[in-house]
Amino acid sequence: MSPFLVLFSFLLFSSATAFNITRILNQYPEFSTFNSLLTQTRLATAINNRRTITVLAVDDGAISAVSGKPEDIAKRIVSVHVVLDYYDMEKFKKISMGKKRSILLTTLFQSSGLARNQQGFINITIPKLNDDGDFDGEIMLGSASPGSGLNSNLLKPVVARPYNISVFQVSSVIIPPGIEDEVIPPPPKKAPSHSPKRAPSPAPESDAPAPSDESDSPVSSPPEPEGPIADGPGADGPAADGPSEPDSHSSSWTVRVTWGTCLGVVMGVLCVLAL
Repeated sequence: MSPFLVLFSFLLFSSATAFNITRILNQYPEFSTFNSLLTQTRLATAINNRRTITVLAVDDGAISAVSGKPEDIAKRIVSVHVVLDYYDMEKFKKISMGKKRSILLTTLFQSSGLARNQQGFINITIPKLNDDGDFDGEIMLGSASPGSGLNSNLLKPVVARPYNISVFQVSSVIIPPGIEDEVIPPPPKKAPSHSPKRAPSPAPESDAPAPSDESDSPVSSPPEPEGPIADGPGADGPAADGPSEPDSHSSSWTVRVTWGTCLGVVMGVLCVLAL
């Protein structure tokens, strides 16, 4: 194996195991209870899997507010003391020189999906620097959840390994309001069903509406002609659909003419015979 590959493998392995929070805190007996809680709640593994982290450790004299609680509640509270970024004193000094000296820090509890009402954030207020380059006051911390106060102080830095892990000692435990309440996680999403979809039933046929006067559809009786009425027969003329009825006066006159003619012919014949 070439020296380049050996060096690359070493750097890759070193970056994957950059720090171990349990070994770091083992060097400080005053954090033994806090260190045990990290192991019991398996938060130590979550911390070691991060590349950049800041731990706000609480000593044994102030950890009693957590040590007697159930493991799931203790895990929530302790995870609030794990900030998902790297901060050291130099970084805090840079923040203090800016216009905004109160910032929100994102904690490991925020990534759990159980945080409500900004329980997963810490509010930190950094004072200005004095002429000696030191903080002109205490760095104060507290939950960012509504109704919380800055009830904890940043006492001193413990470990700083730029820019991977940093450990600070804080004066008291930060407990966001409502963090001990029962949290019901949302139900898991159901997998889509692969059953074949049923074809929709045909809609019932409705009665066809009657054709309106303005419709183009044919009607039962033919429409009246639109030609000029002056060209047609008069009112007294014969109807177009059948023969006209005989006139009673014309019929009687025709009968009288016929009998008269016959009588005249008979009399003429008799006169001829008489001669």
